[in-house]
Amino acid sequence: MSARDRSTRVPTADEIARINRTHLIDTPLRPADLLFMFGTREDVGLRADTAARLWRAGLFQWSIVSGGVTPGSEQSECSIIKAAMIKAGIPADRILGEDRATNTGENVIFSLPIIDAALGLQHIRSVICLGNTWTARRYPMTLHRYWPQVEKMLLTVDSFVTPRGLWHTDVEFRRRVLHEWDKIEPYKANGFIADWPEG
Repeated sequence: MSARDRSTRVPTADEIARINRTHLIDTPLRPADLLFMFGTREDVGLRADTAARLWRAGLFQWSIVSGGVTPGSEQSECSIIKAAMIKAGIPADRILGEDRATNTGENVIFSLPIIDAALGLQHIRSVICLGNTWTARRYPMTLHRYWPQVEKMLLTVDSFVTPRGLWHTDVEFRRRVLHEWDKIEPYKANGFIADWPEG
């Protein structure tokens, strides 16, 4: 099997257990200074509704949405998601936007100056990362590479009917998880992400 199609493999029981334990994680949430919304074309409504639920619960004061224009769309992920968040009830003036990023690294790299200009990075002590279930810990690992000082929490969502713990039984869910899982070690080796949680 080539590296290109490794995501179609059937994982072993040990690999499933390792992915469940270390990759497909959410953390306990507590009120944070910032919600970091990573761009996506998947489950935009679910993502916006989840952010609105967190807002109503007082779990963040500010948010940033990051994502550029993707093939087949004239609008950036940022503009699409931000509009959905506003529609879901989050005040527009509490949502910062970054509309150039084309990958997770750029989400962070391009967002940091925007956050700094608007809020001051030194004033942000804690961040909730919100993104797709299958990408999971790679969001805070990317954030940790470029912004190690802040406390990071993680919440992921998806619209699969298959429960998260049974991801390996759904062909498409399995493909997405394995595709992301296989990026972790090469990305670490290339310095794109950093170990998180530490210890």
